[in-house]
Amino acid sequence: MKYIEPHAHMVSRTTADYQAIAQAGCEALCEPAFWAGFDRASAQGFYDYYRQLTEYEPARAAKFGIKHFCWLCINPKEAEDPVFAREVMAMIPDFIERETVLGIGEIGLNKNTRNELQIFEEHVEIAKKYDLPILIHTPHLEDKLKGTRLILDALRNADVDRDRVIIDHVEEHTAPLVLDEGFWAGMTLYPESKCSPARAIDILETFGMERIWMNSACDWGISDPLAVIKCALEMKKRHHSAEIVEKVIFENPKSFLSQCPNFAL
Repeated sequence: MKYIEPHAHMVSRTTADYQAIAQAGCEALCEPAFWAGFDRASAQGFYDYYRQLTEYEPARAAKFGIKHFCWLCINPKEAEDPVFAREVMAMIPDFIERETVLGIGEIGLNKNTRNELQIFEEHVEIAKKYDLPILIHTPHLEDKLKGTRLILDALRNADVDRDRVIIDHVEEHTAPLVLDEGFWAGMTLYPESKCSPARAIDILETFGMERIWMNSACDWGISDPLAVIKCALEMKKRHHSAEIVEKVIFENPKSFLSQCPNFAL
């Protein structure tokens, strides 16, 4: 099956993972900027990280016939210090014109603090200035509902184009909030948290197959780079047609990502 992996942190994965997803049918992969598994000590660390996302990873993916794209930001886990965050954000325009950059992301909230929210709003303004789509991270576990509501309030105030915003890591209690507001929703398939394949399919069957995608968000933690294709197989077991499966794992992400000036298959 051909599919798009719309959210994966390949800087933390081995080359064998690229080989595995290529063999499974992955045609394009999108990597949002995020936490490195530890807090970086200087803004210069982000400069090198942005180079890794825009130079090294595309070349590594290309060896297996996969197109690699990325998003740029300072992630919410490292956005609590506004001075440091703004120093990092000042570098984004130096990379925004690179040919594999899709937009601003994954921005959002981690602990739902005032500083995180301020930096989130400033990221949104960068996206508006450069007319770029936005990919948003919602908090984990008990902070998710409050964080999602704060994010939705901020987006209303910013008057963004909702067709060009995807709010990721939705679960049963946040998916309807996001979709009812007219935004796109992303479901993350994690072995230990977020959505299992069964839960993700339940969400699709409850809220519909429009304006939604699935991703692995595979990183340095317990995660599976093949999660999307495994969930697609579970959809087939539930007797979803091949056309519906392809819509969710290929056509939907292609539709959203095609709004990004640099996205092309």
